[in-house]
This record gives sequence, structure tokens and C-alpha cells, in this order.
Amino acid sequence: MMMRFAFAALAALALAGPARAAVDIKEVTSPGGITAWLVEEHSIPFTALEIRFKGGASLDAPGKRGAINLMTATLEEGAGDLDARGFAEARDDLAARFGYDVGDDEMSISAQFLTENRDEALALLKTSIHAPRFDQDAVDRVRQQVLSIIRSEKTDPNDIAQAEFDARAFGDHPYATSLNGTAESVAALTPDDLRAAKDRVMARDRVFVSAVGDITEAELGALLDDLLGDLPETGAEMPGPAPFDLEPGVHVVPFETPQSVAIFGHGGIARDDPDFFAAYVLNQILGGGSFTSRLMEEVREKRGLTYGVYSYLVPKEHADLYLGQVASANDRMAEAIEVIRAEWQRIRDEGVTDEELEDAKTYLTGAYPLRFDGNARIADILVGMQVTGLDRDYVNTRNAKVEAVTQDDIRRVAERLIQPEALSFVVVGQPAGLVGSN
Repeated sequence: MMMRFAFAALAALALAGPARAAVDIKEVTSPGGITAWLVEEHSIPFTALEIRFKGGASLDAPGKRGAINLMTATLEEGAGDLDARGFAEARDDLAARFGYDVGDDEMSISAQFLTENRDEALALLKTSIHAPRFDQDAVDRVRQQVLSIIRSEKTDPNDIAQAEFDARAFGDHPYATSLNGTAESVAALTPDDLRAAKDRVMARDRVFVSAVGDITEAELGALLDDLLGDLPETGAEMPGPAPFDLEPGVHVVPFETPQSVAIFGHGGIARDDPDFFAAYVLNQILGGGSFTSRLMEEVREKRGLTYGVYSYLVPKEHADLYLGQVASANDRMAEAIEVIRAEWQRIRDEGVTDEELEDAKTYLTGAYPLRFDGNARIADILVGMQVTGLDRDYVNTRNAKVEAVTQDDIRRVAERLIQPEALSFVVVGQPAGLVGSN
């Protein structure tokens, strides 16, 4: 118990440290050829490790939708000689924290541990990576949790809207369906299916690693080979591009609720596009997550049509999207959509003011250092940078890239990115006076 308290106290100290103006990132290559990024911080005897496998739930085998999600959720439900309870007790006794997660494009494993327990914590983590038990009772227990989520998704307007949007947009691509799978596909999954799913996504040819904390380059190199060296050399083939095929217009999904919800958008811009930062600043002005955006001003503040409306860039691995979301009373959703369309058109036609541009850049550059508020957060950022192909100096040059965005850049990217005629709205609810094109 005292060890767990000690871990919590050290983690709190790591989180309470000042935002870092610069981050010294070293690239470490293990004797076995595995590469990782490292930020050494020896003032606290604590390390955060982040492991990410590109591909994620999009690598589900045909007919096995939901297998990678169920596999990921079951990795800590017993490994090696330990059943689920024994594994949890061993982890807690070491005051370690492990996390397992999956998205459309990535599967991740996170670990946080004290220096004094590093070897034991990593040995336990290794069993979950290489020797998960997938005991039938554990699989069945986690399966029921997933099935509960799937049932809940059928009754949540936001989940329904997202599912309808994805299904209409992505056709036969894995993006078209929920990574949770369906009730039927999940019910049919066996422990052997989970073992096969693990080998599809957890392979050396798609792994990225970062470590932040009380660990040296030599120690990290040895750790990489011990922890990941025995993984399969290659995993499943990546899916191809996901063309965005959602027809422009309004698509209504009838659902009994006093408030309609909508997801809207069209194609976006790639993360490595030279105009990405201009698009990022432009979106902050149009609908980024602040109360000063144009959409919030026009839809919420002036007309009271919603509590919140947002837009955001979504550069996925196989598709680039520009999306937004809004909720409004059934009798006001039609007007909210009309205003959103008008603002989409206005920013394309008129651009932005100098004040809007400077305010957006000030907000984005001021908020960025606040992300670096602890070892685990930094490790997560570093591995994300690797997956998206950013260089190690990005954390130190990113704000300069934002500051460099000019009015000419904004006008150019607005003409490229903003497509009022291509906007698609998927509305779930009973919107009065809103005729869907479906």
C-alpha cells in the first residue's frame, strides 16, 4: 500500500512540473535494431513508456470485426502463470500502471513504473505482450462489456450519427464500421481469434516507442530488445486508401429525442501537407474549441441555437477529413445547419481579419506548452510524432510554424479546404422542417 502511495506522489510531482520550453529528444536504437525516442529526466525516480503499433483496429481479419478491440481489452486479463486477478494484484504490488487501447489506426500500450521496480514491472508487462492467457472466462467477461457498449451505441444519438456518417462515407473500408464490431461478430469470437488478432497488429515492422523519465539510453536499448525483440517480424497488410464517398446534403436518421444531433463535414487535408498549419489556424478561427470561434459566435451566442458547435481537422492514416458537430432542439436544427453553411461560405469568400489571425495564433502557441505536463503526456506526444512522421525537433519548432502563417496562407488554404458545396450533414433526431436528401 505504501508503494502505491509513493507512486501516486511521484506521478503528481511529475505532473506538477513547469511546462517545458524545449524538449531534448534522443533517438535510441537497440542492439536488435528497435528504435525509440527518449527524454531523460532523472530528478524523479519514475519512467513513462509508450508503445504504439500502426494499423490498429483497421487490421481486423475479414469476418472478425471487433477482434483487435476485444484482444486489446483482454491483454491484462491474465498472462503467463497469472490469471486476471493475479495479474492485477502483481501490477498493483509493484505500484505500476499499464494501459491498453486501440483506435482505427493505432494500438497502444502504456506503462508507468518506479525506477526501483523497473525490472519487475517490465517483466510483468512483457508477459501481457507475449503470453496473454485469453482464458475463456476472462474473454467472456470482457466480451460482455463490449456487447454492453455496442447496445449503448444503438441508443445514443451521437453514436448513431457517427456510425451513419462512417457507413455512408467509407463503403467497404474498415473505417465504415465500429472498431467494437457488431453483436454478432463479437459473440462469435474465440480465444484463438484473439491470438490471431494479436499477431496481425503487434509486430516489429509497425512499432513505435518513446520513453520519458529516469532511464538512460543504454537501459532503454536493452529494454527494447527484451520487451519487443521476440514479436513477429511483420503483421497484417495495411488497408488501402479510404475514399470519402458521402454525398453532399442532409441525411436524416429518425430518432425519438427532443434534441437533434449532427455530424457534418467533407474531405480534409493531410498532416504532412505544406498547408496543414494554415488549415489548423483557419479551423481555430472557424470552429476550433473556443468560445471565440465564428461558429460559436453565430450559432450559439447570437442565435442561441446550441450549447456548442465545433469543427476539427481529422488527418487519419487512410483518409483526411474536415468534420464538425452540433446539437440543437428539433425545431431549431434546420436553422443551425443554415447558419453553419453560411459561415462555411463566408470564411471561404471573405477570409479572416488580421485580429482573428493574431488571436488564433496567440491561443494556439500559448496552449501548446501546456500539453507537456508530465512524463506520460510527453511520452504520448513523442510516439504520436513518430507515427505521423514528424521529426524530433518538431516540439521546439511547432510554434514557429504557427506564427509563420500569413493572410496569404489563409486565403490559399481556404480556397483549397473549405468546400461549402460538398458539406454533408448526418442528423439524428426529429428535426422539424429539415428534409433529408436520403
